Amino acid sequence: MTDKITFLGTGDSMGVPRVYCDCSVCTEARNGGINRRLRSSIMLQTGEGIMLIDCGPDWTAQMERHNLRTVQHVLITHAHFDHIAGLPEWADACRWLSTHGNVYAPQDVLTTIRGQFPWLESHFRYYDIADGFAFGGWHIEPRLMCHGKNGSSYAYRLTKHSYRWAYCPDTIDWNERDKAYFKDLQLLILGTNFYKEEAERRTRSVYDMVEAMELVSDIKPERVVFTHMSHGVDLRERYALAPLIQLARTGLEIELPSFT
Repeated sequence: MTDKITFLGTGDSMGVPRVYCDCSVCTEARNGGINRRLRSSIMLQTGEGIMLIDCGPDWTAQMERHNLRTVQHVLITHAHFDHIAGLPEWADACRWLSTHGNVYAPQDVLTTIRGQFPWLESHFRYYDIADGFAFGGWHIEPRLMCHGKNGSSYAYRLTKHSYRWAYCPDTIDWNERDKAYFKDLQLLILGTNFYKEEAERRTRSVYDMVEAMELVSDIKPERVVFTHMSHGVDLRERYALAPLIQLARTGLEIELPSFT
């Protein structure tokens, strides 16, 4: 079986459409268009099984779309609502199916989750992966990153043999050590809320695409996918992006190299 990444959600913390908004992007999304975006999450499929990265409030809809009744493994980037609000629904599935879920994150994230959802203890096993862990032959390492006004979040670097990719949905203001750590990836998945953000930098928590292209030119990945997009991004538009960059769409699949 070839390992594969599937984008379950590609939206920012509020998703698209915004319930209050009649902009052209939200209107198109509301009518079933390509701009409809659930909260950001990806699924990594390997010979060992399936692991989600993040479990937000759209978890049930994401599972239904892929005809899945539950999963066994979830890796969390940070304990914000749009990344963990699906945990109670997953726990309920575990309860009814008489299974246990495995939740992976550095200890500070697990502490927040367990404090917020103490009733889930009987349905999950929690694993502190501050020193990294392995899944499906991938070595997975967390890195604490700046999340701007929202504090911090973790990005993950995954390596198997010579292939390296990273998932960084909620980051901004990478320092030189961050850039060195994620340099020369074959694939970078990066959160970018807007093409060009108009808000003051001090009020922000994620790169815009123009800024992200500068970052990409520094760290030189072979391929880049932007995700975590707000209703300020219209997938029907042609943005001035470098050829190696694409915008994620719900259901986008990326096959990873086979190693035999």
